[in-house]
Amino acid sequence: MKKMLVAVLALATLAGCGDKAEKVASSTSAVQFDQALHDSLPPAVRNKGYVRFVTDASYAPMESFAADGRTIVGFEPDLADAIGQVLGIKVEIVTGPFQTALDKVADGTYEGVLSAMTDTVEREKKADFVNYLSAGTSIIVQRGNPHAVNDLTNLCGNVVAIEKGTIQADLLHRSQGVCGERSMKINEYRTNADALLQLRTGRAIAVLNDFPAASFLTTDARTSNYYELASAAQYEPGLIGIPFAKNNSQLRDAVKGALDQIISSGAYADLLQRWGLRSGAVPAASMNAASQD
Repeated sequence: MKKMLVAVLALATLAGCGDKAEKVASSTSAVQFDQALHDSLPPAVRNKGYVRFVTDASYAPMESFAADGRTIVGFEPDLADAIGQVLGIKVEIVTGPFQTALDKVADGTYEGVLSAMTDTVEREKKADFVNYLSAGTSIIVQRGNPHAVNDLTNLCGNVVAIEKGTIQADLLHRSQGVCGERSMKINEYRTNADALLQLRTGRAIAVLNDFPAASFLTTDARTSNYYELASAAQYEPGLIGIPFAKNNSQLRDAVKGALDQIISSGAYADLLQRWGLRSGAVPAASMNAASQD
C-alpha cells in the first residue's frame, strides 16, 4: 500500500514531465559558473567534483520519485542542479531517513540535507543552516473534511498521523497541553507517505505538512480527490534550509554564495513558479536565521 501511495504522488509530480524538463534547462541557463566560488570550496570537494545531499523523497513538490521509482524530481533537485552549475560540481541527491539525516551530516556520511528541513534553534546545535524558502505548517484532512477540523484544537481526542522527527511532530506534542484529558493519539511514521496513507484510509483524521507539500496534495489533479486543507492557517512559519556540519564552513559559505546568485539571476523565481512555491520566496539566502530571531 505504501508503494501505491508513493506512485500516486510521483505521478502527480510528473504531470507534464517532458515540458518541465525543458523548462528546467531554460531556467537554469541564467545561472553562470562562478570560478571564485568554485575555488572557495574545500579541496576535497574540488578534487572529487561532487557533494552528496540526503533527502526523504516523499514530499512533493519539494522532492518525490518519478515514475521509474529511482529518479528524484521536484523543486529541491532542480535547486541542487542550479547550485552545482554555479559551483562547477555535481550535487547528488540520495535517499535516507529524515530522522537520522542531521546525524549523518555531522558524521560526514553526507555533506548536507536537502529535504525541506526547517531551520530551528534546536537543530542549529547540530548543524549550520543556509536557508532558501519560507513556509509554515498546514493541517491536511480527507476531502470533505468529515471530522470538521478547523484548527489544532479539533485534533484533541483523535488520531493524527505524522512523520517522525519533523517540526510538525514537535508542534503536535506541544499542542497536547490544550487538550486536557482528551489528548491526541499521535502516531509517528518513518516517511510522510506512510503518514498520508493513514489519513487516506481513515485511520487518522489529519496529517500536518509544510504548506508547500500540503498545498500540492490538495490542489494537484492526481491527489486533490483525497485531501483538502483544514483551513488557510499556517502555523509557526519559519525558514527551510540546507544544514551543514559545524566543521564544514567552507562548503556552507560556498553554497550560500551560489544560492544568492541563483536568486539574483531570476532562476530561483522561475523554479518557484514551476513548482507552485512563489509564496515561499525569500529575497536572499540566510544563515542560522532561527537563532537570530
